[in-house]
Amino acid sequence: MLLIDVTIVNVALPDIQSDLDASLSSLQWVIDAYALTLASFLLVAGSIGDRLGRRRVFSIGFMIFVVASALCGLSPTSTLLNVARGLQGIGAAAMFATALALIAQEFEGRERANAIGIWGATVGGAVAVGPLVGGILTETLGWQWIFFVNLPIGLAALALTQTKLVNVKATDPQPIDAPGVVTFSAALFLLIFGLIRGNAEGWGSPVIVACLTAATALMIAFVAIQLRRRNAMLDMSLFRASSFTGVSIVAFCLSAGIFAMFLYLSLYIQDVLAYSPLQAGLRFLPLSMVSFLVAPISARLSARIPFRALMGTGLLLAGIGLLLISGIKVGDGWTGLLPGFLLAGIGIGMANPGIASVAIGVVEPARAGMASGINSTFRQVGIATGTAALGAIFHSRVASELADSMPRAPQAFSEAVSSGATRSALQSIPAQLRDQAAAAADQAFVSGLNEILLVGGAVAIAGGLASWLLVRNNPEPPAQSASPIKSLTG
Repeated sequence: MLLIDVTIVNVALPDIQSDLDASLSSLQWVIDAYALTLASFLLVAGSIGDRLGRRRVFSIGFMIFVVASALCGLSPTSTLLNVARGLQGIGAAAMFATALALIAQEFEGRERANAIGIWGATVGGAVAVGPLVGGILTETLGWQWIFFVNLPIGLAALALTQTKLVNVKATDPQPIDAPGVVTFSAALFLLIFGLIRGNAEGWGSPVIVACLTAATALMIAFVAIQLRRRNAMLDMSLFRASSFTGVSIVAFCLSAGIFAMFLYLSLYIQDVLAYSPLQAGLRFLPLSMVSFLVAPISARLSARIPFRALMGTGLLLAGIGLLLISGIKVGDGWTGLLPGFLLAGIGIGMANPGIASVAIGVVEPARAGMASGINSTFRQVGIATGTAALGAIFHSRVASELADSMPRAPQAFSEAVSSGATRSALQSIPAQLRDQAAAAADQAFVSGLNEILLVGGAVAIAGGLASWLLVRNNPEPPAQSASPIKSLTG
């Protein structure tokens, strides 16, 4: 449910835009509100799980997630949808923070490794079927059902959670790191807000400058707090291991370079190529299914090939896949995306299994929960910042192209083109100019997409290089320290 809700939404965004008259920034918030609150509350949710018990916090998070899903589907405006998505992210944080710990408490040794492998396969399967399921639901029942479908599944899963799992909690839970939560959450929010609103407000405007400056200051304050607090929610000493630093960068770059790109590729397939949501979901299937099929092969190969090689090569292939797509021209068919999609899918499948394994494998068992939480946080921060940063570059390029080709067009037209609403926006253009405006809009969209594909490819390749340079061939956990900081998720 959690991973499907990342990918299922992308295919529905054009219908959400049309139904709720949403701007590009609103569409970005549909993705980022979820990723932002998930990242902000993930680590502290682990600490709460230690206090109240993992099953209890998992169940509470599940209930929040299900209620928020209903609110998403009932939202009459994009603003209320984004607020509900943020609430979904809070529920998701409680589930993410405790999921692996719940698995770990039920199994030991080889059985635990197998269980985590099944969990990883489920994650891959969710990412794979998300676009297709989103297309089917959006086209047959309406975009609201990408959220309503969570209700029956969620209630059934809640019943299983209560009957099949025990509630384990720490005997000596650590205090919640409130200053860390506040500074981290505020820094992320201001950074994302500044990136999303930068083009509209002007990058030199007092509001944007203040947001980005405050975000930097708060992030510095957060790091300083984490270095000094014994019960820090993010144990900075973990980054002394180069393998942990490397895999964190890999997780961030995979999300920021690849997964954040799906929003803009979905808008291209549906707005420029004029495919329906279901047709768009089918065209994402080569990427997602190849990723799903390659992941278990990569997991098995890890017994003979170092994780650094699998992750490094995977991200390099994914980055090259985006670079291959970046040669799009107006009039090209969707098959021009296929080589890049296949290569990116292979890369994602190669990299994904090793990320979780290395993150928890390079720390002592007492910190495995925190390591997993930090790794998931880097993933979500990558999606949030990647979506916002790529959107800023994309919108700037679209506006620049339209200013050159249609200097008299209203500014609202470039906003509509960026958000995938070109066809409806053309109705406001005089009839004799519509063909020219449509051609200019498609050219501007394609130019913007090509530019961010290059940026996304570069980010993915940088993550691949980080894996090769920082992750050791056979990373092992360090010796147990004399007074370790307790894992926040057990």
